[in-house]
Amino acid sequence: MATDDAGTTAGRTGSGGRPTLEMVAALAGVSRGTASRVLSGASNVSPHAVEAVQAAAAELRYRPNLSARSLVTGRSGLIGLVVNETNERLFSDPFFAGIARGAHAALAPTGVALVLSLAADEAERDRLLELAATRLDGLLVVHGHGDQQLVETLAASGLPAVYAGRTETASRHDLWWVDSENESGAVEAVTHLIARGRRRIATITGPDDMAASADRLAGWRRALTDAGIQVDESLVEPGMFSTESGAAGMARLLGRAPDLDAVFAANDLMAAGAMRVLRDAGRKVPDDVAVVGYDDSETAKTSEPPMTSVAQDVERAGFTMAELLLEKVGGATEPRQVILPTHLVVRASS
Repeated sequence: MATDDAGTTAGRTGSGGRPTLEMVAALAGVSRGTASRVLSGASNVSPHAVEAVQAAAAELRYRPNLSARSLVTGRSGLIGLVVNETNERLFSDPFFAGIARGAHAALAPTGVALVLSLAADEAERDRLLELAATRLDGLLVVHGHGDQQLVETLAASGLPAVYAGRTETASRHDLWWVDSENESGAVEAVTHLIARGRRRIATITGPDDMAASADRLAGWRRALTDAGIQVDESLVEPGMFSTESGAAGMARLLGRAPDLDAVFAANDLMAAGAMRVLRDAGRKVPDDVAVVGYDDSETAKTSEPPMTSVAQDVERAGFTMAELLLEKVGGATEPRQVILPTHLVVRASS
């Protein structure tokens, strides 16, 4: 008699009981030890055994007993994804989702789960540290501005952590992080605008206490200097990596430099806000003012006109962060810093 998947699984697990490691091993035709090594992510297992155990675990819907595994290994199988930002930015900026997708892709095959935690204020940081001390094997930290206290506290705690981007605090070389070529990406963006004949090129920066903001501003300055164009500090306007701050910055720039002919914004959300203000002011993009953003997010691809943007592979950054954290949790001690390449994607806005 035919049975559905639920019935088959129930039969193999004993009238619907929780599947065990022994059941996975039996179905895969391997020893319990081999099944355990595969499910714990060990590398000293044959590809055939890995495939068989993973298939058996999927068929039985086996999930490791984290409490029992923690007693044996000293690990919980949980990694914290910490975002040092507010709810509003977390859900509005696609950067965070990209990091999470990449990290999940790296961790899922190992059976390690992600736990999201915000740490935008002191109370949230205290709760995070309490959770981390008792339940988390390590942290992937997506930091924002004003993150020095968080970074210093985590470094002092000894908990394994890998950061999305270098921090100003990370001049202390003992931190692990993954970043993009922020300065050279900005140089490429501004050089592109110069090649299009633009000379009054403004920039909307991110928060001045974030390394990515400082690097992209340095790239703007370097590209102008290399082209023999005098750097005009009145064309620099600070932003907060949000659409609203980009719009406000663009309005202020137009007020004091109405002759500007291009804008490089330090992320796509601010560039989108700038384009909205330019449109409302009757300035055509790119005829009157060319616009370049940073991130090459969906915002850039769906804006009107489509936005030129510096592409950084955010999902790859999240994946690499997770790989490094697994190395660190596994006992690696030599600090690692990885810088990923960027490239310019040219569209109609420039």
